Amino acid sequence: MKTKFTHFLTKRYYLLVFFSLLLQSAFAQQINVTGKVTTADGQAVPFANVLIKGTQNGAVTDFDGSYKISANGNQTLVFSSQGYKTIEIAINNKTSINVTMAEDAMKLEEIVVVGYGSQQKKDLTGAVALVKPDEIQKRQVTTVADGLQGLVTGVKVRGGGRPGQEANVEIRGLKNLQNTNPLYVIDGLVTSANRDFNPNDIESIQVLKDASAAAIYGSRAANGVIIITTKKGKKGPLQVEVSAKSSLQVMPRYDLMGTEEFAKYNNMAYDNAGFPRQNLNMAVNTDWQDATFQTGIIQDYNASFSGGNENSTFFMSGNYFGNEGTVIGTDFDRISFRVNSSGTKGIFSIGENLAISNAKTDEMSGNPIIDVYRMTPTIPLYDPSNPGGYGYGKQGVADTFGTNPLALADFSNVTNQNFRIRGNIWSELKFVPWLKYRFNFGYETSFDSYKYMRKKGSWTLNQPQDPSQTDQNKGRSETLLFENTLTFKKEFGKHDITLLVGQTYQKDNYDQIYGTKRNLPMNSGTGQYYEVLNQGDSPVVGGFINEAALTSYLGRLEYNYDNRYLFNAVIRRDGSSRFSDGNKWGNFPSISAGWRISNESFFKSEFIKDLKLRASYGELGSGNIREYESKSFINNFGQVVLGKDQTLYPSATQVKLSNSQLRWEKLKQTNFGLDLGVLNNDLRLTADYFIARTEDVLFGFPILLTTGNDGGNPISNAATVENKGFELELAYSKKINEFSFNASVNFTKVNNKLVSLGNGQNENIIGNTMTRSGSPVGMWYVLETDGLFQNQQEIDNYKNADGKVIMPNAVPGDIRFKDNNGDGQITNEDKAIVGSPWPEFEMGLNAGAEYKNFDFSMNWIASNGATVYNGFRSVVDRFDDNSNYRKGIQPWTPENPNTDFPRVTKGSTLNSRGDSDRFLESGNFIRLKYIGFGYNLPSSVLEKSGITRARLTLSAQNILTITKYKGLDPEFSNTGDNRIFERGVDNGSFPNLQTYSFGVEFSF
Repeated sequence: MKTKFTHFLTKRYYLLVFFSLLLQSAFAQQINVTGKVTTADGQAVPFANVLIKGTQNGAVTDFDGSYKISANGNQTLVFSSQGYKTIEIAINNKTSINVTMAEDAMKLEEIVVVGYGSQQKKDLTGAVALVKPDEIQKRQVTTVADGLQGLVTGVKVRGGGRPGQEANVEIRGLKNLQNTNPLYVIDGLVTSANRDFNPNDIESIQVLKDASAAAIYGSRAANGVIIITTKKGKKGPLQVEVSAKSSLQVMPRYDLMGTEEFAKYNNMAYDNAGFPRQNLNMAVNTDWQDATFQTGIIQDYNASFSGGNENSTFFMSGNYFGNEGTVIGTDFDRISFRVNSSGTKGIFSIGENLAISNAKTDEMSGNPIIDVYRMTPTIPLYDPSNPGGYGYGKQGVADTFGTNPLALADFSNVTNQNFRIRGNIWSELKFVPWLKYRFNFGYETSFDSYKYMRKKGSWTLNQPQDPSQTDQNKGRSETLLFENTLTFKKEFGKHDITLLVGQTYQKDNYDQIYGTKRNLPMNSGTGQYYEVLNQGDSPVVGGFINEAALTSYLGRLEYNYDNRYLFNAVIRRDGSSRFSDGNKWGNFPSISAGWRISNESFFKSEFIKDLKLRASYGELGSGNIREYESKSFINNFGQVVLGKDQTLYPSATQVKLSNSQLRWEKLKQTNFGLDLGVLNNDLRLTADYFIARTEDVLFGFPILLTTGNDGGNPISNAATVENKGFELELAYSKKINEFSFNASVNFTKVNNKLVSLGNGQNENIIGNTMTRSGSPVGMWYVLETDGLFQNQQEIDNYKNADGKVIMPNAVPGDIRFKDNNGDGQITNEDKAIVGSPWPEFEMGLNAGAEYKNFDFSMNWIASNGATVYNGFRSVVDRFDDNSNYRKGIQPWTPENPNTDFPRVTKGSTLNSRGDSDRFLESGNFIRLKYIGFGYNLPSSVLEKSGITRARLTLSAQNILTITKYKGLDPEFSNTGDNRIFERGVDNGSFPNLQTYSFGVEFSF
């Protein structure tokens, strides 16, 4: 009885609660709330979520950021959008609520593309860096790589200001001995983000730095991966965006002597050598820099159109980029178009990304950066007595082998043109919400045209009178990519599992034909040569075809338990036609894990909002060899005479040694990471420590030609390279009323070591560098200087332990070199390792601020600890030949003994040896890489014009550099054949330029 009574009361209680809630709902005041969601600079935030707190009821902002929702006057609205901080605002019976959303620098919910899929940023277990595309797009750059400098820890970029020049990118140090550039993946297509790619099309950039993040790309990811996603259309009406940017570029200058000062020291050098002086033309005072360098101009115009509806979207863009160089006769032009579209019907989706571009570069033969100081001021620009009419010196008057850059620009010119089509078509079938199949077909083709034109005329002393000539080649590359992937993604309570399996096939073809003609006829009407190959004589023709294929199988497992424990495992198996049958296949696994401590029940901290530990291990490969390195080459053009009748028989001989045992390079990398967010995630810290070891490094060490090899140095799996490094990024952002600011600093320290050379070698000497087992690559290996001899007594007293005078031929004022081996003479055996071209650390500082319609941003970069070779000084400070000299020098004389500059003398290499530490300098620098100001016109000004957004920008690049380096640019890029080993050699590298830009952007 008691039980029944209790049950009755319980039901009465539930009914009472139900009716009270019903009455409360009935009497609550329902109102319609409208408003607009915008960013700090007034731009609309489309598709932002507007939810009533504590319910599932909500709305989504339209393309203009506007929303409308029905709610009770005492409820709270929650505004959220990807990439912005969530905001809660109490309604308080207001019918209009406008919201300004602050950017969330942590962006933990942001979707990150990681290769064949995506993850939320908070779930990453590998070392993945995200780059804001506007950080690149606001700079005046030719390629994507140029804009990455200083933005990402562990990523080193070295570029230059030559029109069309492409930057060198190195992610986490040196991992092999041939090529450091990473793999680029654009919209799923494995390609290159070179100078014919439009950076304005970028929607997002991810840099995969460690092996676990990049392992899904297997054998091509050893140098890291940069994933680029281009812009897509969004639901809403047609959106038009137009931008125009114009820039002026200024070349830095050497401080060189004029005629009067040059003549003084040139005569001194000849006098000290006992040679008769040159008959210098004192009436001439040529400034070769003024004649060669000019103000560069860049024009960058971009327009895009986008829109879409519930089922389809589109994006189209067009770009013109033109760069008239700072050196006469150089320029670069690019025209590009892009169309991205997609559509959905039920379980089926399809889309495409298509880009077409044409890039043309006019280049100069030779190196004008060197020519301007090789030529002396006493040489006139023009001399009618010379073939072609240009001045370039005369025997006994201006005895130099420098090159007149104006003559070279006139008589020798190179044009490179590239027309490229690249893109992909993809389709998806979503059988059920948790199972998806995707097919991706990628295609890329380029038509390359190279033309060298040599006109009649001379540009240097004692030059042979060569006839006119044209060398031309036409090449075509084609890449086909087929990818099939199946993705399973489902949540089971606290378990979130994603499983990806796939297969890819890529085939590359490149074919080229080339021809040469000499003695080209000239059009008498125009004075121009006929440059087509059906003119002239002495024809030479040829061609070749290269083919390669790569087949791969891949799989990835992602596991997330309760947003606390994260696990990721990847396996990829690659087979390449570049290797012999027994070594085609390689397996590349990785594993990584993460622990989000801040989500543990025991972790209670108002100060720390996010704390995650990461650890990973992975193996990557590299088939960084040409198509047929594992095969021998036969020359069948030979002939041999045999028998008593001296009969001529055809013959063949092997001219290229091969290695059929070539196998994959294998990079093994371990990474430990920490992600920390404090002060409501306004202050963020990311730290990583890594160890990377590359085994079986593919490299061709030089061998003697007496072996019969004439096909280049044969490749072998020889060396082992190791890198250890530490990366740190600290970022802070805050919004206070209408003022917001952000700042971040990144720090990178990488130590590399060549563990072993292989092939029985312990060291390799190239130029002034030594690469020795157990030491970093390319250490400086030179003679050591020890001041100047001040008198004959010092020369006589400079003896070894046996009492032998070490430098008996020296005279006062000459350089004293160290006799390191004590044999009583100065030879190559006295060379020592004296420095490293590798910086101890590199840093980047980025900062910005916004107030109302104004904004400001800047980027600093710094490098510390590297020793570099100043090729400029190794020429102008020599005096043993005839070049111009550095202004203001004070060489040793009996009247001026208190100096570190040796006596000047012609014809002797004693004081001009390029293999001494005299020309080594500190490569330390701090540079203001970018500074920019922007202004967004108020909407009240634009509302009647039909323009929704208008913006003006003013910026400058490379305008301030703090350094002791005496060359043009401490941030130089060495692009020679031995760049890996001689990375610190500045021998006429094209400098980064001071650039001043003004831009206009508007949309409607």
